[in-house]
Amino acid sequence: MSHRKIEWLNERRIIYRQDPINDAPTISTKHYNYYEDGTYEHYHLFNSKSKITTYKSLKWHFLVLYYLNMDNIINSDFVTVARFIADKENGFVTFFIKNKILENIIGDVLMQGGDAPKNRKRKIIFKDYSLLSFEEKMKIVGQLIGRQKLSKEKIYLMMLEINDGGAIISIQYLADLLGCSTRTIHRNMTKELKKEKTILNEKI
Repeated sequence: MSHRKIEWLNERRIIYRQDPINDAPTISTKHYNYYEDGTYEHYHLFNSKSKITTYKSLKWHFLVLYYLNMDNIINSDFVTVARFIADKENGFVTFFIKNKILENIIGDVLMQGGDAPKNRKRKIIFKDYSLLSFEEKMKIVGQLIGRQKLSKEKIYLMMLEINDGGAIISIQYLADLLGCSTRTIHRNMTKELKKEKTILNEKI
């Protein structure tokens, strides 16, 4: 499997990470920012070893890249970046893409005008170079999210945090982190959550 050639983006000063710029954290420490109501402004592409596995995900990555870089690069340069990422040999995607399909995806992205792409809500954002281990991060996540009454959203947010750390999501792990029984997790796992759990785990 090809190594992701992230240095190519860095050399061209392509922005692929952005912390919230309008939403203020409820709690801010040297290790993390906590947003009680959540934030949709957290864009951190290529933050884990997971690669792009679907056309839908590829288009979303393109939308984010265009949104983050529209003030810094012209459309022709964006097309070059998009084609580089879509080339399986460069390590960002897991599949080969026909040129016509790629042209249609890029065209759709350019026509959308650079509006903020739909994003998953995040409540906890660990700061770069926090030096916390994955276990330490998960302990903090459990403490902060655990303050709330168990809900489908709470389970989903915990699933996102586990996935972001590069670990496999299991019912037992969710129960341990959320301080409840596996039976309680099973009782609150909807078909949508089960499907999302499978999708997230497949990316690891």
